[in-house]
Amino acid sequence: MLIRRRMKFGKPEHPAEKLVERKTRRRIASVILVMSLVIGMLNIYPNRASMSEITQAEQMGILGYEAFTILADRPDQPVPINQITQDRIEQLKQTTDLPAINLSGAAQGRNVIMLQLESFQNFLIGLQVDGQEITPHLNQLVRDSMYFPNFYQQVGQGNTSDAEFVVNTSFYIPPNGAAATVYADKALPSLPKLMSASGYQTATFHTNDVRFWNRDQLYQALGFDNYYDIKTFGTNDTIAFSASDDVLYDKTLDQLEAMQSTGSPYYAHIISMSAHHPYHLPDSKIGITLPARYQDTLPGDYLISQHYADQAVGEFINGLKERGLWDHSLLVVYGDHLGLPIYSLDPEDEVLMEEIYGRAYTSVDMINIPLIVNAPGITPAMQLKQLGGQVDILPTIAGLTGVSLQDQLHFGQDLLREGGNLLPERYYLPSGSVLNDTSLFVPATGYGDGVHYSLANAGRHDAPQWNIPSEEASHHRTDEASTTLSGSSSSNELSSASSAGYVTKDQYDRALQLMHLSNSYLIQLPEHHAAQ
Repeated sequence: MLIRRRMKFGKPEHPAEKLVERKTRRRIASVILVMSLVIGMLNIYPNRASMSEITQAEQMGILGYEAFTILADRPDQPVPINQITQDRIEQLKQTTDLPAINLSGAAQGRNVIMLQLESFQNFLIGLQVDGQEITPHLNQLVRDSMYFPNFYQQVGQGNTSDAEFVVNTSFYIPPNGAAATVYADKALPSLPKLMSASGYQTATFHTNDVRFWNRDQLYQALGFDNYYDIKTFGTNDTIAFSASDDVLYDKTLDQLEAMQSTGSPYYAHIISMSAHHPYHLPDSKIGITLPARYQDTLPGDYLISQHYADQAVGEFINGLKERGLWDHSLLVVYGDHLGLPIYSLDPEDEVLMEEIYGRAYTSVDMINIPLIVNAPGITPAMQLKQLGGQVDILPTIAGLTGVSLQDQLHFGQDLLREGGNLLPERYYLPSGSVLNDTSLFVPATGYGDGVHYSLANAGRHDAPQWNIPSEEASHHRTDEASTTLSGSSSSNELSSASSAGYVTKDQYDRALQLMHLSNSYLIQLPEHHAAQ
């Protein structure tokens, strides 16, 4: 550096010296670049086959993982669309018949109101903190309804919009990206189109701008007659991104009453938003005071937000009854996605979650959401223990309303008629994660070194066991929350996994095939404007 300064401010540099210096710098830069690429490849290559995006990112490093995802973003060869049939899907799922609950077509002609609750996890149902109920109105609804506590999210990068997509199509989310951007140009088979063909009006209600997450295109692809967004709900009384749940339900009730007056039934999909992360409510909306140990914590803020969301749901149900809409409707309520990711909790938060659950908080708990189904005067009040996921909502509604799925490809199943479920997961858990009736499997590099979480350990220890007098409440807990099967190519280990109820290699493979069939079918559909 001193020599260069003397050359610069003293004797002028010779042009040949400048050329040599530039070439030297280029050679050094090239060597550094090559060495960086080699080091990067040494991190990327051994981890390229891992099914776990989390493992890949940890081992490759952030830049290496980003480079890998760009270079490797070549989807598998799609299965020809004419080879994707309902029979093939059923063969992969291997469903079984459930003991009959004779409700097929029982809600025919009723309005269908589907309420999607923001960030609402199943542990909230029946939860009390120092004697205070967190969700008293939803607790009462559960007592009066068919309640599915073993129900799970199946969303990805699009979060809330992914939930809207899955429940309205009975297809899985894409391998990469949000469904609302990847599939929104397609002529999607959907619940709104099914209901329209049966004489229903269809509408969706969301207080945010319809352009957020490309919903304007998604709603066209799904075939909704109308959507109501920020233009309807305004910007007063804002929480998080948009107008409060109070405003959402109040103005939606006006629209539902107007739709009822036409004499035709309607399907309404309502998206709540107020309990959105980071769970900061204005003081005027806070209706509960938690103990000091919950103050200024993520779980504490979450419970306060969900208490408000529950109060708003209670007012909405009262409004349905007061306006004469309740007795003519089928109400379906579910959570859109998790609210408390394990990886976002600090040690203080983890202690609170262990207090809530009576044990450590696990991946099973994280993705567990409730499903509540109520058709007044029709559906019995009971807990139904069968495994379900968001992909199952469409066929379950179709079964209750008597809408035929004969010509509608779907990956879910009617939870009142079919058991033996197989639920693929991705994004919040690594691709290849899957639930069967007894466990959740989460892969690392693949099946052989994955982890099995028993569903027998799921739920809070003090979770309510309402309306199941014929069944003994189970609070079984094993000492281990999970089991790792290493080198599962061993027939003895596979046999052990099967006998213990763990996800088998065959189920793991079939779940991957199901996701590939779903994506293959959707990407080969015509664009929706071309299909009209």
